[in-house]
Amino acid sequence: MKAEPTVVLEGYTYFECPRWREGRIWVSDFYTHQVLSANEDGSDVRVEAEVPHQPSGLGWLPDGRLLVVSMRDQTVLRREENGDLVVHADLSAHATGNANDMHVDAEGRAYVGHFGFDLMNMAPIETASLLRVEPDGSVHEDATDLHFPNGMAVTAGGDLLVDETLGNRISAFAIGDDGVLGPRRDWAVLGPMPESTDMAEGIGQVVVAPDGCALAQDGTLWAADALGQRIVQIREGEGVVDELTFDTGVFACGFGGGDGRTLFVCAAPDFNEHARKDEREGRLLSVRI
Repeated sequence: MKAEPTVVLEGYTYFECPRWREGRIWVSDFYTHQVLSANEDGSDVRVEAEVPHQPSGLGWLPDGRLLVVSMRDQTVLRREENGDLVVHADLSAHATGNANDMHVDAEGRAYVGHFGFDLMNMAPIETASLLRVEPDGSVHEDATDLHFPNGMAVTAGGDLLVDETLGNRISAFAIGDDGVLGPRRDWAVLGPMPESTDMAEGIGQVVVAPDGCALAQDGTLWAADALGQRIVQIREGEGVVDELTFDTGVFACGFGGGDGRTLFVCAAPDFNEHARKDEREGRLLSVRI
C-alpha cells in the first residue's frame, strides 16, 4: 500500500528513534547532534539535549529523567533535572562499533545494541551483542552473535523483540524477573540468513532489513526496512503481512498521537553518513494507521 504521509519536521540531517511521550514526539537527529521534541503537528520544536558524539536511542527512567545513547563514545547519557547531561553507563568494554538503538523498560533497565563493525566504511560484517544497563549504570552482556541488533520492542507477554537488520529476522528473548534475557528464538524469519561477511555482498543477501520498529495494538510489529523504502507489518511466525511504501528511504517508526494511531516515520534519502551529515534532507513523517 502506498503511504500518504504528512511532513512533521524537515530540514534536518538524519532522524532516528522516534518516541511518543507526554503529548510530544521525540527524535534524535544524528548529525546536528540534537535530541528534539515537538507537538504532533511539528509545532513548538524544542532542543532537549545536545549530544556531541551523536545521539541515537532514547528512553526514560521511572523518575522521568531522559536516557540517550551517545553513539561514537559508546555511552548512555542521563539528563538531570537541571538539564545537565552526565554519563549513566560506559559501554566501551563491550560495544564494537557505534552504540545504537535502545529500549528502556518500566524499571529503568536499558537494553542497548551496537553495530559490531564499521558500517559506514564498509568493513567486513561481524556479529554484535545486546547489552543490559541496570538503573545503577552497571553493564551486562545478555545476548551475543546477533546480526546488527537494532530496533526493539516488548510484547504484551513480556518478550523483548530485537530487529536483526543484517540477519533477515526478528529475534525474541524472554525477560526474567531480574531483567536477564533468556535464550534467543525466532519470532519471525524474513529470509535466509546472509552468508557473506563482505558488506556489499552481505547487503545484497538481505530480503528485509528491519531497523527501528514499534508494536501495534494488535501485537504485530511495524518495522522500517532500511533497504526497501517501506514500513513492513510483521506477524509472529508468519513474517511480512503488509507494507507501506514510500518515495524515500525510511529507517525508524513509532506509534503516538492522541489516540496512538499515528505512525511517525524517520525518512532520508539513504543512511550513508558521508552524505547525510552534509545535507539537510532528513524528515519526520506521519501516517495514520
